[in-house]
Amino acid sequence: MNFLTLKDFDKGFLEETLDLAVKLKANYPNYAQSLKNKTLAMIFMKTSTRTRTSFEAGMTKLGGHAIFLESKATNFTLGSLADEASCVSRYADIIMARVFAQEQVEVIAKSSDVPVINGLSDSFHPCQTLADLLTIQEKKGDLDGKKLAYVGDGNNVCNSLIVGCSKLGMDVSVATPKGFEPAEKSSNLQLTSDPAEAVAEADVVYTDTWVSMGQEKETEEKMKIFPTFQVNKELMAKAKLGALFMHCLPAHRGLEVSDQVIDSEASVVFDQAENRMHAQNALILKLLEVE
Repeated sequence: MNFLTLKDFDKGFLEETLDLAVKLKANYPNYAQSLKNKTLAMIFMKTSTRTRTSFEAGMTKLGGHAIFLESKATNFTLGSLADEASCVSRYADIIMARVFAQEQVEVIAKSSDVPVINGLSDSFHPCQTLADLLTIQEKKGDLDGKKLAYVGDGNNVCNSLIVGCSKLGMDVSVATPKGFEPAEKSSNLQLTSDPAEAVAEADVVYTDTWVSMGQEKETEEKMKIFPTFQVNKELMAKAKLGALFMHCLPAHRGLEVSDQVIDSEASVVFDQAENRMHAQNALILKLLEVE
């Protein structure tokens, strides 16, 4: 079983994964040997801080081992992607790939004999959404009926949030400039070009970088279009009292978010970052059928 997009999993699987993440976070000693002699191969075509650290540290906490494979330092840029993935799957028990095109992680999964996790693609960031849902659940309790407002570019993070939140009964309101809407759609989704409309009565306000990795050619255009989509103190005041602020990081302070917001008591960005490890550890145990 592969984890390439949240669309492939039902509410039950996601809830079980979050429940297991809660148990792990509360008592790692009980799971310290769960992945003894297990190896995670981590394929990186994009740079990373949180993805690499959370997966590698997570494997250590569960008694396993992680191998860092940077594409330019391996033969992933020389040989066939399918061939290289086939070889890696002979050595490892599970693979995580952080790629550009969604098709790349799909090729890796098709060529692999072991489960493959999408650590990020240009289309989806499902591991981030698992961590986000875990964080919202910790801070706000039952997810059903809660509202998440996303303000900014309708990118991979936005797509996965729409899917994950909708599956667990959350409403999602997305504010983007016209022409930058997310690809994903849902019956729980409201689309608007007005950030104030999106955040009204929101329990969570979420943003991400305006220019995703690998899309730097769009920078000049977006710097002209997106400034009115900054999450600042004035916009947060339009959300529900006690609303959380979330960002998957790295943040570009003064662009998509102001210092006043990301450094405020409403901000849970570092809880999100920590929860990447717990949610991913639970996911790995589920995919390897080890509990």
